[in-house]
Amino acid sequence: MSQDLGLAAAHDTSIEERYTAVPLLKDKVVVLSGVGPGLGRSLGEEAAKMGAHLVLASRTASRLKKMAAVVESHGSRALVVPTDVTDEASRANLVETALAEFGRVDCLINNAFAIPPMDPITRIDPADLAKANETNVFAPLRLSALFADALSASKGSIIMLNSCVSFSSQPEFAGYKLSKGALEHLASSLATELGPRGIRVNSVAPSYIYEDVNRGYFDYLAAVEGKTHDDVYAEKAAPTDLKRLASAEEVARAALFLASDLASAVTGQMLTVDCGEFHD
Repeated sequence: MSQDLGLAAAHDTSIEERYTAVPLLKDKVVVLSGVGPGLGRSLGEEAAKMGAHLVLASRTASRLKKMAAVVESHGSRALVVPTDVTDEASRANLVETALAEFGRVDCLINNAFAIPPMDPITRIDPADLAKANETNVFAPLRLSALFADALSASKGSIIMLNSCVSFSSQPEFAGYKLSKGALEHLASSLATELGPRGIRVNSVAPSYIYEDVNRGYFDYLAAVEGKTHDDVYAEKAAPTDLKRLASAEEVARAALFLASDLASAVTGQMLTVDCGEFHD
């Protein structure tokens, strides 16, 4: 392990050692789409640690059941609802099932995403861009609209998982940036439209999250570029003020702050969680 990565890893360990979850979301009902490895899993587990009950939505039932077991291990309730967020009937079923089980919803976290081809945008088939936007833009729009009545009743909130790709102009990220840029504007518009009903709408934009998916990506880059994994990590961490990358748990906690009553006057904002990579 390189010296830089060793220091970053030690810092991450110290964060986890001193962090203690508090019941910021006690008995709140959180609907989480995109329950998968990495950030999806951390969002569910960290919410449960804060006392929330979870409605878990993704296509894969087996993955949902594993996540439910994690949530329940922290003393919270978990409702598994296999859902295709790009299908209107499936989305409506998610809303109906969640309300039938819990009678309320306090927060909707739109975490499901799809990545279009990583090519310059002029070379991407528009059909591929449209397909990605069905998950990245139109699904969050429809889920927000369908849950609006319940969220108005609870004076709840919506959280969009965005990305610091919005600040990048690398050609291979252009298709994804298109989706996330549209999602940012959607969140802003929803904040204005739904605000009079007491619903807050915010976004969270992480940069590289140091979790299993990106660890694998760093391994790939290291092999292609003839470097070590530690070299790639150090390069990705170099532009940040903290000289390290955020963990999935850290990003999840920042997102869940926006679901808590500590953020009761925060809406229409996009919070970057990037260890200080992008700011004025």
